[in-house]
Amino acid sequence: MPIVPSGDDADHTDQIQTPGQVDPAQTALRGGVLRIGGYFIGILVATFSSALFFRHLGVLKTGEYVTALSLVAIVAGVSDLGLTAVGIREISTRPPSERWSLASDLLGLKLTLTAIGGVIVTTITWFAYSTTLAAGVALAVVGLGLSATQDNFAIALVVDLRLGWVAALDLMRNLLTAACTIALVLLDAELVPFLGISIPVCAATTFATIILVRNGRSLAPRFNLRRWRQFAATVLPYSAAVAASTLYYRVSILLVSAISNGHQLGYFSVSYRVIEVLTVVPTLLVSSAFPILARAARSDHARFTYAIRKVFELSFIVGAFIAVSTAVAAPIAIDIIGGPQFRPAGVVLAFGGLGLGAMFINAVWSYGLLSLGEFKAILRINTSALIFNAILVAPLVEIAGARGAAIGTSITEVLVAVVQGWAFTRTGHPVRTSLGIVPRVLLASGMALVPLALTAIPTLGRLVISVAVFTAIVALTHAIPREVYQFLPLDRFRHRTRRAGSPS
Repeated sequence: MPIVPSGDDADHTDQIQTPGQVDPAQTALRGGVLRIGGYFIGILVATFSSALFFRHLGVLKTGEYVTALSLVAIVAGVSDLGLTAVGIREISTRPPSERWSLASDLLGLKLTLTAIGGVIVTTITWFAYSTTLAAGVALAVVGLGLSATQDNFAIALVVDLRLGWVAALDLMRNLLTAACTIALVLLDAELVPFLGISIPVCAATTFATIILVRNGRSLAPRFNLRRWRQFAATVLPYSAAVAASTLYYRVSILLVSAISNGHQLGYFSVSYRVIEVLTVVPTLLVSSAFPILARAARSDHARFTYAIRKVFELSFIVGAFIAVSTAVAAPIAIDIIGGPQFRPAGVVLAFGGLGLGAMFINAVWSYGLLSLGEFKAILRINTSALIFNAILVAPLVEIAGARGAAIGTSITEVLVAVVQGWAFTRTGHPVRTSLGIVPRVLLASGMALVPLALTAIPTLGRLVISVAVFTAIVALTHAIPREVYQFLPLDRFRHRTRRAGSPS
């Protein structure tokens, strides 16, 4: 039976769900698992398409492609400005009569900012790079506008915890992207069409989302300057913080392109593409619980602290596992995706895995601070981290090229995780009971990295040993939260077996 702590006795008393009652926490956990599962299915398909894609482009063209996407990502960060996350927080806690008018205002604001940012970045690309790359950036910005529209419509599904549909839409987007990529490779397309793939893909997923939510909310964007000003005055610090956080890796890419050579840019770019695919996982994991966190932060602080603690525990374990697996499996990943010409990127990806693990913790503290409305704290941390990252990465790129960029960016991510955790504890919501799992998971991670020294064993064999060691240690040290066991089919099977065997 699901356990739902609430109120003053949340840390001491287990409240049992009555039969037929839906537990939002279990719904969020199930939805998070569905979204991650669907995403990894998409990754398997995308791996095949990416292998064809990177071989088709080659090292130098890959660097140009990722540079263009990095410029568009800056537009995405500035145009979104955290509006999707803040929108979910506000819509989750407002009366139903106010929810969807706010969503329409947010959609109008995001589309306006996307159009302005797109014109600026396309113009910069035209003068700084080439007309060809500028054309690709312009196409990608159109796709970004469609993606922003779909994300806004999907807020209704997230708030209502219809996360199975959200997972299906995520999977649909990944499958369509892979299909379009493969088609363009077979047609021997040049760089620009690949940058426009998001247009048909996001158009299709937007149409599917409209079918799911059309009866529950208004779909038309609203362009009300007065309402925008009111909302911006509240969320501007968080918006600036999100804009800063989106620039870590993008600044690193631009520094490599400016300081180092085309081959180093290509190596860092293909490594970054692998990291970028996996960075979605912490967001999927934590954002599934975000509506619950937002509501609890306003009305039930004990429940909020309990929820954050459990999300931290799960995210720390998953993040450590993915970081270690990425470091051990980096040569395989690069060989599959890029082939022999990208082989030097394996070490770059291995160093990047450390920062990837830290992103899971960053997501927990970021959403926790957002739930509490601590916008200024997030702004101070992210702005400082952006400046620190640029100062640290520049000399490291000069010394070690792509490898230096990966090391510097990972150090920044780890520091942000530590500082955000400290900032969260200062809000009066202790997570000390969660910290007991930290040494256990660190022990598992350290032991799971030992196979890296077994150079006589093939990389796949080292990965299998690493996964087995990590899994065994976290299980034997009881680091896995009991709520995860409650979700597993085996736990439910044992529960039904005990109930069936009890006397009537």
